[in-house]
Amino acid sequence: MSGSDGCWLAAPAVDVPGVARSLLGWEVSAHGVRVRLAEVEAYAGVSADPASHAHRGVTARTRVMFGPPGRAYTYFVFGAHWCLNVVCGPQGEAAAVLLRAGEVVDGLAVARARRGNVLDRELARGPGRLCVALGVGAEANDTSMLDGGGPVLLSPPTRPVAPDQIIAGPRVGVAKASDVPWRFWIANDPSVSAYRRHVPRRRR
Repeated sequence: MSGSDGCWLAAPAVDVPGVARSLLGWEVSAHGVRVRLAEVEAYAGVSADPASHAHRGVTARTRVMFGPPGRAYTYFVFGAHWCLNVVCGPQGEAAAVLLRAGEVVDGLAVARARRGNVLDRELARGPGRLCVALGVGAEANDTSMLDGGGPVLLSPPTRPVAPDQIIAGPRVGVAKASDVPWRFWIANDPSVSAYRRHVPRRRR
């Protein structure tokens, strides 16, 4: 990957919101399904972003977030589903973009078999559903998303997104820094997930 298509690979970690915006319209492929990204979410690293898994530094779980860029970071959430991120920022500086939702543009029958009897717009509408449609889980963690050597491939857009079609808003499902407008999506795209503000759980 070279030229403007891969310029986000050289961006500093502090520019993760810009990287997230630039990935809208890119296509992510795995296990016979290809999705055009319509919604993403940016997360910075140590000290910069209390909502980030890497906020407190390197752990066995977050090591992959510290680079190199272009690798997959997957994690299991709420004991229910997997989430897929692409790492960005230089080696040693944690940052990642959560791939939240998109349109299945190839492998519809395979995605339907995995997701059940749902509308096409619902096949990859939300980070957990996207991972189910792609068949992605733990095996993708810390593998390259750029060279075809791992199970997931991230490719430049065949239909680029115009800047005036990108909307920014608060992130979903995070307890801290939830109002930071680092979620980005394509305007009027039906595959974009519904916004739900985080509601703290009450302790009994």
